[in-house]
Amino acid sequence: MKPLFEIPWDKEAIFLERPNRFLAICNIEGQSGSVKVHVRDPGRLKELLFPGNRLLLKKATEKSRKTKWDLISALSQDGKSWVLVNSGFHSSIANAIFEDEEISPFKGIREIKKEVKFESSRLDFLLTLESFERIYIEVKGCTLERSNIALFPDAPTERGRRHLKELIKIREEKGERSAICFLIFCPNVNYFSPNWNTDREFSKTFYDAIKKGVECHPFLLEYKKGMVNFLREIPLLKEKSIKEDGNV
Repeated sequence: MKPLFEIPWDKEAIFLERPNRFLAICNIEGQSGSVKVHVRDPGRLKELLFPGNRLLLKKATEKSRKTKWDLISALSQDGKSWVLVNSGFHSSIANAIFEDEEISPFKGIREIKKEVKFESSRLDFLLTLESFERIYIEVKGCTLERSNIALFPDAPTERGRRHLKELIKIREEKGERSAICFLIFCPNVNYFSPNWNTDREFSKTFYDAIKKGVECHPFLLEYKKGMVNFLREIPLLKEKSIKEDGNV
């Protein structure tokens, strides 16, 4: 385990409902009435945001905001761990991994650039190595698990498919390295797989990208006592491990 990044929280709450993708209604323990909470992650999160589940919230500092709280984490279904569900921290967590030579899969980094434009998108990172080799990287957060397997996405993602196609194009047309990294916040999983049942087209494009040389790094993380810890990189399920109906 390697401590990476501190994300403090202020209050524990109980989830009530989610009127839209970016808003949750919660009860803060010890306070009367409900509060509006900003949800940064637009995924479905049905396995985490259900009535009665426990959440960790951070008080917002901007006085002009309509929502006075940010959702940081939700208790896992088994009640054994906290799952980070605030995608606003993904870039900083990934950056901390890349900068740490002990755990980073990319060695000898000379420069790290964020939000790099490529065609119609902005990819999360461009790394330049000491050898001047460049690596374009897209980072995705993963909070869904089934049968000890981390699955992405939890909702159909046209944007995710577009990013994969751009990573393929970088590899094939520019002749440069490209990679997709998954920040997996389910600390008890053993493998990663694209979620065939939810988005078959993303899953097909994902394995096509792997075959064409796009690198994949599923990083297993935990959120514990306000700290994001790096556990290890977990293996990707091979495509032949997927049944015809899309189940793993």
